[in-house]
Amino acid sequence: MENNIICQSCSMPLDTAAIRGTEKDGAPSRDYCKYCYQHGEFIHPDWTLNDMKKHLTGIMEKEEMPEDILETAIGRLLHLKRWTNNNVNVDLHKQDGF
Repeated sequence: MENNIICQSCSMPLDTAAIRGTEKDGAPSRDYCKYCYQHGEFIHPDWTLNDMKKHLTGIMEKEEMPEDILETAIGRLLHLKRWTNNNVNVDLHKQDGF
């Protein structure tokens, strides 16, 4: 999913410049949000796809997001640049009822 409208790590919408992460030179990232990527590096470089799934689930449940929105966000992770480039082989749909 080459889509620069959402963060290619967590699927957060990148609809404002303020939400975009930064590259090493300080330029706004075209691909990642500020919660995932700053100064040209991932904030949590050792996270796995499953770590991101757990993180998003916790945030979205705390925000009382509807289940269908949570499922959509989790389902998109498999197709995002960060996770496809790392050749991740985790099937999120078979875990935790998703």
